[in-house]
Amino acid sequence: MRLSELGELGLLAELEGRGLAKRIDADAAQLGDGLVVTQDSLVEGVHFRLDWLPWRELGFRAAAVNISDLAASGARPEALLVSLGLPSETELEEVLELYAGMAEAGVPVRGGDTAESSSVFTTVTALGRAERVPGRSGARPGDQLVVTGPLGGAGAAFREQGYVRPPVRIDEGIELARDAHAMLDLSDGLARDAGHIAARSGCRLAIDLERVPLAPGATHEDLAFGEDYELLAATANPRGFAVIGRCERGSGVEIRLGGRAVALSGWEHFRLRKTR
Repeated sequence: MRLSELGELGLLAELEGRGLAKRIDADAAQLGDGLVVTQDSLVEGVHFRLDWLPWRELGFRAAAVNISDLAASGARPEALLVSLGLPSETELEEVLELYAGMAEAGVPVRGGDTAESSSVFTTVTALGRAERVPGRSGARPGDQLVVTGPLGGAGAAFREQGYVRPPVRIDEGIELARDAHAMLDLSDGLARDAGHIAARSGCRLAIDLERVPLAPGATHEDLAFGEDYELLAATANPRGFAVIGRCERGSGVEIRLGGRAVALSGWEHFRLRKTR
């Protein structure tokens, strides 16, 4: 079976089912003594275009998307390890700009690796510590669904051939992690990411689009693009964050607008081919 048929989620299920990976309950791994580790790659032509995204913004983005996974685990970041692939004709000033952008995310780079590559890619490993990691599997009927900020801004920017800086929600993640039953960051689209919680938790997530805060210029269709990197949590205590839905008995995700069910797509590697 080809990956285009299986998709990213199908691949992860195969790895778990064959005993080749364990406890893939979130984008970050919880290890001993509160240590949380995550890793994300950004690949030119898949995740970004350098004619749309300056080097400094690429650097910030590479750091921020990993910090976002730590935030979704209620972890405070401590260090980044950066692996970088570059064509040999890349200018030194461009690389310095990239690292300057990473520095703006506020977490120190402690090591990594560099290699020659035909195109640009970054792989960042982020390390942090958490007192409590909600994961994705604890949502229960009666929980409310909250988000930490407006959505759709990334999709709206992409329509204008641009990108927006991912938010860094460290403090919000730590606050929610105190008692949230499940939490993740919204990277693949609202419906698809909500589906991760529903599938892992064995419950149904009902979302009312009228209650979803939209970024300036965004439409409900932009919620399918993903890359908003706000946090979505299932919790009995909303803590003042925007409530956009609830957890119910059942399975799957129901998106409603004006009382009617609507469909929202999302991003999944190997299945959907578009440059982000």
